[in-house]
Amino acid sequence: MTLRTMSDDTQASILTEASPPLLEVRDLNTTFATDAGTITAVDGVSLNVPRGKTVALLGESGCGKSVTALSIMRLIPQPPGHIERGQILLHDAHASTTATESHVGETPLDLLGLTEQQMRGVRGNRIAIIFQDPMTAMNPVMRVGAQIVEAIELHRPLRGKAAVAEAVALLRDVGIPTPEERFACYPHQLSGGMLQRVMIAMALSCEPSLLIADEPTTALDATIQLQILGLLRSLQAKTAMSILIITHDLGVVAELANYAYVMYAGRIVEHASCSSLLTHPQHPYTQGLSRCMPRLSDRKHRLDIIPGHVPDPGDWPTGCRFHPRCALTAERAGLGDRQTTSTPTSEGSVVLRRCIERYEEEPSGQPPLYEVKPNHFAACWELDT
Repeated sequence: MTLRTMSDDTQASILTEASPPLLEVRDLNTTFATDAGTITAVDGVSLNVPRGKTVALLGESGCGKSVTALSIMRLIPQPPGHIERGQILLHDAHASTTATESHVGETPLDLLGLTEQQMRGVRGNRIAIIFQDPMTAMNPVMRVGAQIVEAIELHRPLRGKAAVAEAVALLRDVGIPTPEERFACYPHQLSGGMLQRVMIAMALSCEPSLLIADEPTTALDATIQLQILGLLRSLQAKTAMSILIITHDLGVVAELANYAYVMYAGRIVEHASCSSLLTHPQHPYTQGLSRCMPRLSDRKHRLDIIPGHVPDPGDWPTGCRFHPRCALTAERAGLGDRQTTSTPTSEGSVVLRRCIERYEEEPSGQPPLYEVKPNHFAACWELDT
């Protein structure tokens, strides 16, 4: 079958002119200078976050998810990091130069074109972020309430007792009991779950349009994880904010997200609505992640694993970056020609380890995103055979 491919401008999702997303990331490329040379951690990533919805960025550790989030926030340390190219467009009337602009036809704010001082007005105010380990993200010698008050006074016209009252109200909103007492605690006096709630309260203190949650439940036990996810869901319903959640857990995707992007080795390899992605994963990597999930209906089944590990950004495999770990590689190990055929490229000959890569279409040998089902895209050469 012949499948439709997507250009960089439309990789994220299909949009209507009347309803732009809150956030558009277009062809983002982030590199780091190392002793061994320049490595690319995020390679041509495009994604969209609609208004009032939750989008998941899914993948194993080391695939580039957190670097993508930090690039959106402009928190990549420079040097050694550098955002080489791309656009990060915020369609937010509050962030526009004209506050009365409507969503339709508004001029988006390109975060990569802002000065550092201008970006400080966006961070925390229009886009907030929470991290997976709140203990390392908070000042250990400041009371938690004072840290929330600091954020409120920086971005909102509240001072003194009014800011303190707002901070206590926020602690109450995120489900912290006796918030007046917790306000005066230091971070080490609170549990991991309590600290994560404090971080969420701090992130919401300036009523952001977008919340980026980077593995917010990883360091918590299963019961607290569910509580935090439920809290995010209820807060979103109350405030209509958008959420970009970074995770390696398909269970988190199923619980919270409306749409999901699967990332591997610095690139988006599949994206679709969560219902389509979870029930009919198309890319071999997404299928592997799905097989790693425990199922109550089959308690005796031994969980599968994806062999190997995410490759080092300084040594990406040629062609499809997943092929050294792909289940189809093992299945085709004895197919002779497909494993030994050598195809000339501008950089010399490349041994094809699995599928027939079309160098006349894509000289790098990396498969583009194909629309395998309506609004369901995956990057795999096997999907166009």
